[in-house]
Amino acid sequence: MNFMLEIRDLTYTVNDETGTKTIIDNLNLDISDSKFTVITGPNGGGKSTLAKLIAGIIKPTSGKIILDGEDITEMSITDRALRGISYAFQQPVKFKGLQVFDLLKIAAGKDTNLKMHDACKYLSEVGLCARDYINREVNASLSGGELKRIEIATVLARGTKMSVFDEPEAGIDLWSFQNLVRIFENMRKEITDSSIVIISHQERILQIADEIVVIADGKIKTQGSGKEILPTLTGTPDAVRAACSKLEEV
Repeated sequence: MNFMLEIRDLTYTVNDETGTKTIIDNLNLDISDSKFTVITGPNGGGKSTLAKLIAGIIKPTSGKIILDGEDITEMSITDRALRGISYAFQQPVKFKGLQVFDLLKIAAGKDTNLKMHDACKYLSEVGLCARDYINREVNASLSGGELKRIEIATVLARGTKMSVFDEPEAGIDLWSFQNLVRIFENMRKEITDSSIVIISHQERILQIADEIVVIADGKIKTQGSGKEILPTLTGTPDAVRAACSKLEEV
């Protein structure tokens, strides 16, 4: 199988008052084309750190990250974005004075010349009425759920090879979460030559995964198809965390 993303012997350590702490520990992982992959595990296990390493927000202490055969380990966030990696934060960034349409144009890229009807289409795909949002400022007047959906619309506008979402359910209400799951279900159906990676504890998101990867103590504890792994993790988010914690002890 040809893998889109190859992670080889990846390690990330930090220094604090207690000494050196290993967050990601000699981790190896392949994420292939046309897959919807969910990375889960106990809090503090290294999931979000791995997402930031993939996006280039932080640099590994050692190891390699390879995208489509090219070593991107030392590349900047910008260079990785140009090669097709997008990253959605737990808390979407607000841009005072910047309208939604302008943000979508920036996301699409200067060579795209995004038209208004295309921008409206992306907003519609994430369940937002274009007429009500296209000229809104991306600021604190928007709810957490609205900001999350606008951020996903920018990912759609970019059309990247790999979209990484770090706990997209964080900070949003149940109604917004249910809409978010429907958006991800639609994105999964339309995957062709790209991949979606989501960091999440939520069972509803785990249920639509092609692949599930469980990380604890900076290591992969188990991984496999969603049908194979999900039965060992089913339950509420707390139950999922508890199951992951048991795996951590193995």
